[in-house]
Amino acid sequence: MTDTALPPAPGSTGPRPVRAATGAVAVTIACVLPVFLLGGLAVQISEDLGFSPAGLGLAVSVYFGVSALASVPSGVLVERHAPAAVARAGILLSAACLLAVAAARSYPVLLGLLALAGTANALGQLASNATLARHVPARRQGLSFGVKQAAIPVATLLAGAAVPTVALTAGWRWAFVAAAGAALAALPAVPTREPRPARTAAPTRAGRVTAALVVVGAAGTFAAAAANALGTFVVDSSADRGLSPGLAGLTLTLGSAVCVAARVSVGWLADRRATGHVALVAGMLVVGAAGLGLLAVAGSVPLVTGVLLGFGLGWAWPGLMTFAVVRLHPQAPAAATSITQTGVYAGGCLGPLGLGAVAAHAGYQAMWIVAAGSMLLAAALMLTGSRMLAHR
Repeated sequence: MTDTALPPAPGSTGPRPVRAATGAVAVTIACVLPVFLLGGLAVQISEDLGFSPAGLGLAVSVYFGVSALASVPSGVLVERHAPAAVARAGILLSAACLLAVAAARSYPVLLGLLALAGTANALGQLASNATLARHVPARRQGLSFGVKQAAIPVATLLAGAAVPTVALTAGWRWAFVAAAGAALAALPAVPTREPRPARTAAPTRAGRVTAALVVVGAAGTFAAAAANALGTFVVDSSADRGLSPGLAGLTLTLGSAVCVAARVSVGWLADRRATGHVALVAGMLVVGAAGLGLLAVAGSVPLVTGVLLGFGLGWAWPGLMTFAVVRLHPQAPAAATSITQTGVYAGGCLGPLGLGAVAAHAGYQAMWIVAAGSMLLAAALMLTGSRMLAHR
């Protein structure tokens, strides 16, 4: 592969690499805001709309489930049209969902709006992937995908900041209105002129390559299911072990900060490797599984170590995985990553439901052990996918 990104069509100009990367980050944050804002304001929203923690889990699962279903069609749209057009559609749909949630008066309406927001997420993610693949030089794509994926835990921090600044003063509905305005503010970051990508054979037409991508996507399902347990259950699990609510909350803050730094750092390191990126993801998952296992051990030292390893390596791989797939399929990055992204979203949908049921019936210790096993299985599948891609 050459040292430049896939060039724009002849006779046209595309955005510069820095602007393309900035736009991809802005689009990513704008399109994931609905689900993270829902999580951050769940206490206030549940009081008004009358749903339990199980209802919150269902809403999040609906969001990621629809994202999984919409991922491949979104990839097709991006390959057929300019990524900028699809990115703007994702932003507008996300902003519309945020405004509609602010006016929602019932839980079923909230579920329907989260489903629409899941479609916006798929559109924004696949458009951002294609933009980075087309306009960022290959020698910097690892870093750019790392920064893009780091935007997701940043969205979590923004959602948390919305609680004291807006929700507890003006009310949670105004927080969603403000978030809609923030999402619309991302529109100027999307390039106004971008050539339509040339039609190429999508990777789904090459059976061996498709099979490898499906295996990598399946690995992403088990890995995301386990890793999502960190953000969903680490606070309640820490409190269950006797930590004060404040310290339990700090464990999530620590994990989110480590996750942001790790995703950027791993992307930077990936640019210094010519091959073996998918195998590197497998290694990260093995270490991350050890971190999840430590969360099942009593004591503050295993807790902190488990959070550092779990967030730092067990949840820092999505950008590296996306970069690896794009590097192998530079002519159809959206179509290729839509396959693996489907697996990641499926894990985000199934993980909280399945592991939550384990925690409810057998306790958090058993849940963390099951999560560690899921991540080890993901590592094995990732290695299998790496070998299949190497022999394609």
